[in-house]
Amino acid sequence: MSPTIGFPLFLVITLAFLGGVVATGYAAHRRRHIPLVVCSVISLGITIFFAERLGHLFDLKATGWIYPFHLALAKTTTLSYLLPVVFGSLTIREPTWLLWHRRVAYLVLFLTVITAATGAWMLCIAERLPGVS
Repeated sequence: MSPTIGFPLFLVITLAFLGGVVATGYAAHRRRHIPLVVCSVISLGITIFFAERLGHLFDLKATGWIYPFHLALAKTTTLSYLLPVVFGSLTIREPTWLLWHRRVAYLVLFLTVITAATGAWMLCIAERLPGVS
């Protein structure tokens, strides 16, 4: 699958899984919530794979400061996905962690949206490399 198809496809799939994660989290449907978390993380990994391949088709360094900013943000966001997993595990053992689990989950969702927005902005201003398909 080409990165021009795979990236947007798996980005949408990842966002759909994240929507399911939020919905099942609020509804306290742990049996559905945890598998959706796993699916969203796997889908995110596939999205990142296609994003890397897509990046090779464009002159991203010519986008200026947005390129290193987006990369740093993307790496931070990816690592931040560990936070709700840790706090979710704590919440399973001790429900008093639920508030912190929600807070870090919202932080990760916010970072995900900002990362997607900076990536989209970067792709919009980047020029496609000639002769690369």
